[in-house]
Amino acid sequence: MEKNIIIKNLTKDYSRIRALDNVCLELSSGKIIGLLGSNGSGKTTLIKILAGLIADYKGEVTIYNETLSYKSKALVSYLPDVSFIEDSWSFNYAINYFSDFFEDFSRTKALNMVTKLGIDPNRKFSTLSKGTKEKFQLALILARNAKVYLFDEPIAGVDPAAREVIFEMITENINPEATAIITTHLVSDVERILDDVVLIKNGKILLNGDVKNLVAHYNKSLDEIFRELYRC
Repeated sequence: MEKNIIIKNLTKDYSRIRALDNVCLELSSGKIIGLLGSNGSGKTTLIKILAGLIADYKGEVTIYNETLSYKSKALVSYLPDVSFIEDSWSFNYAINYFSDFFEDFSRTKALNMVTKLGIDPNRKFSTLSKGTKEKFQLALILARNAKVYLFDEPIAGVDPAAREVIFEMITENINPEATAIITTHLVSDVERILDDVVLIKNGKILLNGDVKNLVAHYNKSLDEIFRELYRC
């Protein structure tokens, strides 16, 4: 697999706190990658840098040979860890908004997902349950034919049944040639859909590689490896 996200010596400080400490990674296309760590480990900072939302860092980051700029942003479909839809918006309104902003957005794909989920595209965002809001927003992100998908804590705060639907949406709808990165600390839930994994703690990479190879090497599940490394 071609390495299409290359990170060299990436460091990010917030005042006296070092969020990322000399991170070096090469991530492949055609993979679903888990960026796993406890709260405060640096996951969201790394995701926001890849999404082009944080620019004051040290080091080098390229996405498909593009340094981070408006050109790289056009390649990335990003689901943040907070709601990004206005309460008054319906799905139909959101589709029009996304169509205006993103050339790779498919109205048909978005509507097909919403229909399959049983969401009324005319209902206002504020009237939906938390789980349905998550699916609503995820459908918009997945309706893009992006090169990179970034999902920041997509299953945080939703029930196990909703988590299953969210993972099914991701595996069925991402561009199969893209790189997909999912951040979470709920390892047992996400383990089965991951190809590769990056474990991060205190801004440093502890472990990364192919999930099946790591599980075979340690003779433990990914969740057991995670718990062992983060026990202290």
